[in-house]
Amino acid sequence: MPFFAIPFPAVDPVAIAIGPFAIRWYALAYIVGLLLGWRYCLMLAGRPPGLVRRADIDDFLVWATLGIVLGGRIGYVLFYRPGYYLEHPLEALYVWHGGMSFHGGALGVTIAIALFTWLRTIPIFAFSDIICAAVPIGLLFGRIANFINGELIGRVSDVSWAMVFPGGGLLPRHPSQLYQAFCEGILLFVLLLVAERCGLRRSPGVVTGLFLAGYAVARMSGELFREPDIQFGYFFLGTTMGQLLSIPLLIAGTVLIVWAWRRPAAASVSP
Repeated sequence: MPFFAIPFPAVDPVAIAIGPFAIRWYALAYIVGLLLGWRYCLMLAGRPPGLVRRADIDDFLVWATLGIVLGGRIGYVLFYRPGYYLEHPLEALYVWHGGMSFHGGALGVTIAIALFTWLRTIPIFAFSDIICAAVPIGLLFGRIANFINGELIGRVSDVSWAMVFPGGGLLPRHPSQLYQAFCEGILLFVLLLVAERCGLRRSPGVVTGLFLAGYAVARMSGELFREPDIQFGYFFLGTTMGQLLSIPLLIAGTVLIVWAWRRPAAASVSP
């Protein structure tokens, strides 16, 4: 182990406090991610192939918010701490304390997309391609909020940039939240941006598949540096819950890419 470690930047998890009213960085991360993602989706909707109207993107913002918050929280409760919340059901509502599952949020948004596109007779994969292209923006801010909260800490390490996290003992650890912010946020965003610039949205479903498979790879890689959930520990072959939940995403993304790639390309239409 090293003789020193980078001190953890003690950032107050409360960003703004006015009397009893407080706004946490965690909540701000979701708000900023949703707003920036919404603006990015509007920009994409205005580009070829023009299969989705900008007005539909505007209307979907509320649906996306509900899908992320409800799905993410319910997923965390069911996937990670069902026993605890069975004994403390009211605490399941305390979303400001953290505890959101990406896989639950992804399922919530998937249901929202399916219902929204069905009600408005919008091509589902043309729509999901736009939404998925913006998701890494929210993931980036969400992982940074995890770092500020000092949660989802990394495994013990002797790298020179290891940190001693509050509540993580005296040993330095990987800042795994920042690794995941880079891989799930920046690298995945760049991958989908390249796909957009290459015109892959003309084959609806390819970008969605790239997102699912790309996130799965990024998440499973990040889990190699992240301390496994204490209530689960390691599963067979040293896998973690996050890795196991990502396997279906990897399979679904790969199948979707192959299926969409074989279909005829969509013709451009006027917005």
